Amino acid sequence: MAKKVKTSAADGEREAKKAKKGKKGAAPDAEAAGASIAGHPRARSSIRRAKGWGGLGCFIVGALLSLEASVPPLQAGERALVAGIAGYLVAWWIGIVVWRHIVIAEANAALARLDERRGSAAEARRAEPVEQQPVDTQPSAG
Repeated sequence: MAKKVKTSAADGEREAKKAKKGKKGAAPDAEAAGASIAGHPRARSSIRRAKGWGGLGCFIVGALLSLEASVPPLQAGERALVAGIAGYLVAWWIGIVVWRHIVIAEANAALARLDERRGSAAEARRAEPVEQQPVDTQPSAG
């Protein structure tokens, strides 16, 4: 895909103002809001792939069922398109639901690993012998 090239400095300034202004009440940064499906490295491509296969599969099934029922080809095409769109949307919804659970499970597992590391580090610190500093009994001159 070709990238958009800025044509003038004025365009760059307008884009910077739009980015700076943002929407009211919107989080300033997606990372600041927490884990998201859109930011997950595998979720985006997996959902995209599921939407494609869901739409294509339902399109083919809708076309075959319509033609098998002796529906005129134009109507069969319309029904296949509607079935493809429905399959695309259903696959998108299922992908979002599945990946939401995966992202939450991965976040919980990461927190559990972090807690385990903190606990083992705290136990290691408790197990180390504490060396006492020699106490200076003479008052310092000063």
